[in-house]
Amino acid sequence: MKLSLVPALAALAFCTAPAFAALSVGAAAPTFSTQASLAGKEMPFDLAKALKKGPVVLYFYPAAFTTGCTIEAHDFAEATDGFRKLGATVIGVSADPIEVLDKFSVSECRNKFAVASATPQMIADYDVKLATSTRANRTSYVIAPDGKIIFAYSAMDPAGHVQKTMDAVKAWKAAHPKKI
Repeated sequence: MKLSLVPALAALAFCTAPAFAALSVGAAAPTFSTQASLAGKEMPFDLAKALKKGPVVLYFYPAAFTTGCTIEAHDFAEATDGFRKLGATVIGVSADPIEVLDKFSVSECRNKFAVASATPQMIADYDVKLATSTRANRTSYVIAPDGKIIFAYSAMDPAGHVQKTMDAVKAWKAAHPKKI
Protein backbone atom coordinates (compact mmCIF):
# COMPACT_ATOMS: atom_id res chain seq x y z
CA MET A 1 0.00 0.00 0.00
CA LYS A 2 2.76 2.43 0.88
CA LEU A 3 4.58 1.80 -2.41
CA SER A 4 1.53 2.70 -4.50
CA LEU A 5 0.94 5.84 -2.45
CA VAL A 6 4.33 7.33 -3.37
CA PRO A 7 3.65 7.56 -7.15
CA ALA A 8 0.19 8.95 -6.45
CA LEU A 9 1.61 11.69 -4.22
CA ALA A 10 4.29 12.48 -6.80
CA ALA A 11 1.64 12.78 -9.52
CA LEU A 12 -0.46 15.06 -7.31
CA ALA A 13 2.53 17.31 -6.60
CA PHE A 14 3.26 17.53 -10.34
CA CYS A 15 -0.34 18.51 -11.14
CA THR A 16 -0.44 21.27 -8.53
CA ALA A 17 2.98 22.75 -9.26
CA PRO A 18 2.94 26.05 -11.15
CA ALA A 19 3.46 25.79 -14.87
CA PHE A 20 5.39 28.32 -16.87
CA ALA A 21 3.93 30.37 -19.67
CA ALA A 22 5.00 28.98 -23.00
CA LEU A 23 5.42 32.35 -24.69
CA SER A 24 8.12 34.44 -23.11
CA VAL A 25 8.38 38.15 -22.51
CA GLY A 26 9.43 39.87 -25.72
CA ALA A 27 7.81 37.29 -28.00
CA ALA A 28 5.28 38.41 -30.57
CA ALA A 29 1.77 37.54 -29.46
CA PRO A 30 -0.06 35.45 -32.04
CA THR A 31 -2.91 37.47 -33.52
CA PHE A 32 -6.41 36.03 -33.50
CA SER A 33 -10.04 36.79 -34.09
CA THR A 34 -12.78 34.85 -32.34
CA GLN A 35 -16.30 35.03 -31.00
CA ALA A 36 -16.65 36.64 -27.57
CA SER A 37 -19.41 37.54 -25.17
CA LEU A 38 -19.78 40.66 -23.04
CA ALA A 39 -22.78 40.98 -20.75
CA GLY A 40 -24.37 38.03 -22.52
CA LYS A 41 -24.13 39.63 -25.95
CA GLU A 42 -22.02 37.94 -28.58
CA MET A 43 -19.51 40.00 -30.52
CA PRO A 44 -16.36 39.49 -32.54
CA PHE A 45 -13.05 40.01 -30.77
CA ASP A 46 -9.92 40.83 -32.74
CA LEU A 47 -6.63 41.11 -30.87
CA ALA A 48 -5.09 43.52 -33.41
CA LYS A 49 -8.04 45.92 -33.06
CA ALA A 50 -7.94 45.75 -29.26
CA LEU A 51 -4.20 46.52 -29.24
CA LYS A 52 -4.86 49.77 -31.12
CA LYS A 53 -6.58 51.00 -27.94
CA GLY A 54 -3.82 49.96 -25.53
CA PRO A 55 -2.41 46.89 -23.78
CA VAL A 56 -4.44 43.70 -23.65
CA VAL A 57 -4.64 41.42 -20.63
CA LEU A 58 -5.27 38.02 -22.18
CA TYR A 59 -5.98 35.30 -19.70
CA PHE A 60 -6.64 31.68 -20.52
CA TYR A 61 -8.65 29.57 -18.09
CA PRO A 62 -9.66 25.88 -18.16
CA ALA A 63 -13.48 26.02 -18.07
CA ALA A 64 -16.35 28.33 -17.20
CA PHE A 65 -18.23 27.71 -13.97
CA THR A 66 -15.46 25.69 -12.32
CA THR A 67 -14.29 26.83 -8.88
CA GLY A 68 -10.93 28.34 -9.80
CA CYS A 69 -12.21 29.92 -13.00
CA THR A 70 -15.13 31.50 -11.16
CA ILE A 71 -12.77 32.95 -8.54
CA GLU A 72 -10.51 34.34 -11.26
CA ALA A 73 -13.47 35.82 -13.19
CA HIS A 74 -14.72 37.55 -10.04
CA ASP A 75 -11.21 38.93 -9.36
CA PHE A 76 -10.85 40.25 -12.91
CA ALA A 77 -14.36 41.74 -12.75
CA GLU A 78 -13.43 43.67 -9.60
CA ALA A 79 -10.24 44.94 -11.23
CA THR A 80 -11.63 45.79 -14.68
CA ASP A 81 -12.26 49.47 -13.94
CA GLY A 82 -8.65 49.80 -12.81
CA PHE A 83 -7.41 48.18 -16.01
CA ARG A 84 -9.61 50.52 -18.07
CA LYS A 85 -8.19 53.58 -16.29
CA LEU A 86 -4.77 52.39 -17.44
CA GLY A 87 -6.06 51.97 -21.01
CA ALA A 88 -5.99 48.15 -20.93
CA THR A 89 -8.55 45.70 -22.25
CA VAL A 90 -9.22 42.46 -20.34
CA ILE A 91 -10.28 39.35 -22.26
CA GLY A 92 -10.71 35.90 -20.76
CA VAL A 93 -10.39 32.90 -23.05
CA SER A 94 -11.39 29.25 -22.71
CA ALA A 95 -12.36 26.40 -25.02
CA ASP A 96 -15.98 26.67 -23.86
CA PRO A 97 -18.65 27.17 -26.52
CA ILE A 98 -19.96 30.71 -26.92
CA GLU A 99 -23.38 29.73 -25.50
CA VAL A 100 -21.73 28.84 -22.19
CA LEU A 101 -19.67 32.03 -22.25
CA ASP A 102 -22.83 34.12 -22.79
CA LYS A 103 -23.97 33.00 -19.33
CA PHE A 104 -20.50 33.13 -17.74
CA SER A 105 -19.99 36.71 -18.94
CA VAL A 106 -23.08 37.80 -17.01
CA SER A 107 -22.96 35.75 -13.83
CA GLU A 108 -19.25 35.36 -13.15
CA CYS A 109 -17.65 38.18 -15.17
CA ARG A 110 -20.41 40.46 -13.90
CA ASN A 111 -20.79 42.19 -17.29
CA LYS A 112 -17.40 43.84 -16.80
CA PHE A 113 -15.19 42.23 -19.45
CA ALA A 114 -15.50 39.94 -22.44
CA VAL A 115 -14.80 36.24 -22.50
CA ALA A 116 -13.96 34.50 -25.75
CA SER A 117 -14.12 31.03 -27.15
CA ALA A 118 -10.64 29.74 -27.92
CA THR A 119 -10.15 27.81 -31.09
CA PRO A 120 -7.80 24.82 -31.02
CA GLN A 121 -5.41 26.97 -33.10
CA MET A 122 -5.36 29.71 -30.44
CA ILE A 123 -4.63 27.18 -27.71
CA ALA A 124 -1.82 25.75 -29.84
CA ASP A 125 -0.44 29.17 -30.82
CA TYR A 126 -0.26 30.28 -27.19
CA ASP A 127 0.82 26.77 -26.11
CA VAL A 128 -1.58 26.70 -23.17
CA LYS A 129 -3.11 23.24 -23.64
CA LEU A 130 -3.57 21.14 -20.54
CA ALA A 131 -1.69 17.91 -20.98
CA THR A 132 -4.74 15.73 -20.44
CA SER A 133 -7.46 17.54 -22.40
CA THR A 134 -8.33 20.13 -25.01
CA ARG A 135 -8.82 22.73 -22.29
CA ALA A 136 -6.43 25.62 -21.76
CA ASN A 137 -4.38 25.93 -18.62
CA ARG A 138 -4.49 29.06 -16.44
CA THR A 139 -2.06 31.44 -18.12
CA SER A 140 -2.10 35.23 -18.11
CA TYR A 141 -0.37 37.45 -20.64
CA VAL A 142 -0.09 41.21 -20.92
CA ILE A 143 0.43 42.26 -24.51
CA ALA A 144 1.70 45.76 -25.34
CA PRO A 145 0.14 47.73 -28.21
CA ASP A 146 3.12 46.78 -30.40
CA GLY A 147 2.03 43.13 -30.12
CA LYS A 148 4.90 42.05 -27.85
CA ILE A 149 4.31 40.10 -24.67
CA ILE A 150 5.42 42.17 -21.70
CA PHE A 151 4.27 39.76 -18.99
CA ALA A 152 3.57 36.03 -18.87
CA TYR A 153 2.47 33.94 -15.89
CA SER A 154 1.06 30.44 -15.47
CA ALA A 155 -0.23 28.71 -12.36
CA MET A 156 -3.34 26.62 -11.87
CA ASP A 157 -4.13 28.50 -8.66
CA PRO A 158 -6.00 31.67 -9.69
CA ALA A 159 -4.49 33.69 -6.82
CA GLY A 160 -2.05 36.28 -8.09
CA HIS A 161 -3.02 36.42 -11.76
CA VAL A 162 -5.00 39.65 -11.47
CA GLN A 163 -2.51 41.48 -9.25
CA LYS A 164 0.46 40.38 -11.32
CA THR A 165 -1.17 41.46 -14.58
CA MET A 166 -2.23 44.77 -13.01
CA ASP A 167 1.34 45.39 -11.86
CA ALA A 168 2.61 44.69 -15.39
CA VAL A 169 0.09 47.10 -16.93
CA LYS A 170 1.00 49.78 -14.35
CA ALA A 171 4.70 49.35 -15.14
CA TRP A 172 4.01 49.61 -18.88
CA LYS A 173 1.86 52.71 -18.34
CA ALA A 174 4.58 54.35 -16.23
CA ALA A 175 7.07 53.78 -19.04
CA HIS A 176 4.59 54.99 -21.73
CA PRO A 177 2.55 57.78 -20.13
CA LYS A 178 1.56 59.42 -23.44
CA LYS A 179 0.56 56.18 -25.22
CA ILE A 180 -2.94 56.14 -23.74
